Amino acid sequence: MTIASSFPKKCISVINGAPTWAVFVLLDILDVFLCIVFRFLDQIMEEESVSCPCINPQDFAGYEFLSDHQHLSETLYRRRNIFRQAGFFRFARQLPEITKKIGICTFLRNFLFPTRKVANRWSDCGCKKCVSWTNNTDKLNVIVKQPSISQDVLMSNKPVQNVIFIHGLLSSSSFWTNTLFKYLPETTEKTNYRYFAVDLLGFGDSPKPRHCRYSLKEHVEMIEKSVILPNNLTSFHVVAHSMGCIIAVALAAKLSGSVKSVALVAPPYFADTKGGGASCDALNVIAEKKLWPLTSFFSAMSWYEHICRGICLVICRHHRTWERIIKIVTWRRKLPTAITELTKHTHQSVWHSMHNVICGGAKFTDKHIGMLINSGVKINVIHGDKDDVVPIDCVWNMKAKFPAVEVEVIAGTDHSSVIMSRREVFVANLVCLWAS
Repeated sequence: MTIASSFPKKCISVINGAPTWAVFVLLDILDVFLCIVFRFLDQIMEEESVSCPCINPQDFAGYEFLSDHQHLSETLYRRRNIFRQAGFFRFARQLPEITKKIGICTFLRNFLFPTRKVANRWSDCGCKKCVSWTNNTDKLNVIVKQPSISQDVLMSNKPVQNVIFIHGLLSSSSFWTNTLFKYLPETTEKTNYRYFAVDLLGFGDSPKPRHCRYSLKEHVEMIEKSVILPNNLTSFHVVAHSMGCIIAVALAAKLSGSVKSVALVAPPYFADTKGGGASCDALNVIAEKKLWPLTSFFSAMSWYEHICRGICLVICRHHRTWERIIKIVTWRRKLPTAITELTKHTHQSVWHSMHNVICGGAKFTDKHIGMLINSGVKINVIHGDKDDVVPIDCVWNMKAKFPAVEVEVIAGTDHSSVIMSRREVFVANLVCLWAS
């Protein structure tokens, strides 16, 4: 009787799963096709073709010879694709040699683009706004808010509390400056505050080098180089959201003697395992292959490098056209910063940050949190119970492994509204944390 009653449920489950399976099989095929197309176009548009890790690990830009290869995520070349596993990438692997012998790519490049030498790739936007970072390739773009220089401030002996704000994926420093900065106190009875909101490497107005791997190590080093060292920060607090939490914990662990507190909002935490499968676990959870909700479907594009590049080609490269269309449709003269900042990245920066930070960083997060707890650094975690991007299980798993971490779950909030719907309360809690 039990078997008979459970049989219809299993049938319904199979039927409901069939559309999802069919859609992602088609996406597997499309990604293979786009791999070949982009490799061919890269050879025409650019003198050097950047190899993609989806073909095989050995083809990944000298992976085995990198001294810091442990900072690269296994998900770059272990992403499941039934056509890759069946050997359908053999032609893509042989394409450069075939076209080199024929000479067609060299002919077309010299004929169509004889003088093309620019910082951005052909599939990325080359407008003045998007390549303005080429005027300063050494440091990140940093927005600073501090007390106005007055005689009272100069005469006061109040200590200065420094706070670094780190945004998440597909975002920029405006996530903080346009929402929270107006609520942050510049000075209190006992303390002056100085705030630093950074555009991470590859995002906003910061440099977007085309040959960078956007690893966790590179993100941390650039924050050091752009914020810590120039401003001589000997003590500071860190506030981070989403992907920025992984970078914040790594930065704090590296400078644990200088960090006073770490506030993490919606952190994608995945415990490392003995088999070292934390990176793949992170991808399986964050980018689970589902058609619904739509946020899950969009996250599932993290399995498809070349489809993502195609999306960037259509949307990011032509962002000015899309912005004009949105202005016409919405009857707005000026678009919200959240929309204009959404496209201020390259395919290279967002793809490798997703894999090398969110997935690859999972291998180091346990170690980094342990170092902070041993150093006496306060770690506060805030998460929304309706978060569809980062499952709430992440925060409970972190709490189970590290009981010293303070966790607060906000009812009725999701990945962004956990901050945006309660800005003043969020700031008040931060000030209490910094003062404790």
